[in-house]
Amino acid sequence: MNCAMVTGCMGGIGYAVTQTLLNDGYFVVGMGTSAAEKKQEQIAALGENFLYVSGNVANAADRAAFLQTALQTGIRLQVLVNTAGVAPSVRRDLLDMTEESYDRVMDINLKGAVFLTQAVANEMRKNDLLDGVRGRIVSISSCSAYTSSVSRGEYCLSKAAMTMMTLLFADRLAQEGITVNEVCPGIIATDMTAPVQEKYDKLIADGLVPMQRWGTPDDIAKAVKTLYDGSLGFTTGQSIIADGGLHIRKL
Repeated sequence: MNCAMVTGCMGGIGYAVTQTLLNDGYFVVGMGTSAAEKKQEQIAALGENFLYVSGNVANAADRAAFLQTALQTGIRLQVLVNTAGVAPSVRRDLLDMTEESYDRVMDINLKGAVFLTQAVANEMRKNDLLDGVRGRIVSISSCSAYTSSVSRGEYCLSKAAMTMMTLLFADRLAQEGITVNEVCPGIIATDMTAPVQEKYDKLIADGLVPMQRWGTPDDIAKAVKTLYDGSLGFTTGQSIIADGGLHIRKL
């Protein structure tokens, strides 16, 4: 059995990723911002091979505690999935974006992922090579990394920067036997998109997404699986786009 760490494990995509890892025989240590007692039912449903840590990935002490909890299991740390992410609390025109909102989004979506990846990678480097691999790191980016949305510019900026984060760590860690990739979801049915469901329902009906449906957290978890289970073992620094064809330019 190997150990996997998942941030944002109680959110739609994070929970689906956690379930997939557990089904694949991993011991999963997950982190979320909610107190454990508020998520008792969800946590219990994940079973005995799941351990929950309450914390904010933007906070250095919380990241350290999260990693220490995973290491204390004594199980080889093989996988990190950076899922934690937030949208702006209030959607504002780019010309009205506030520094407070920018800092919050960038701290959680980018800084937290960068420094957790750094810390975990340094632990993975201590692993023995197994079939040429010491670890797998996957981040959840977004179609917003390559799609302008001027009412939530800080989110787009954080996800575009995450793509460069993926490239940088992939470059640095390839020689260490650690692959680093990302999945870019499109319009996915989660709590984050629920407030704008009506807007996206209409856009999808009007042809914005060639596959003509919302994506699901399970769609993204399946993409993540290919990046940690060795199916794409010779792939690193790659963005797997899972957006139903949203990215396709059409005339």
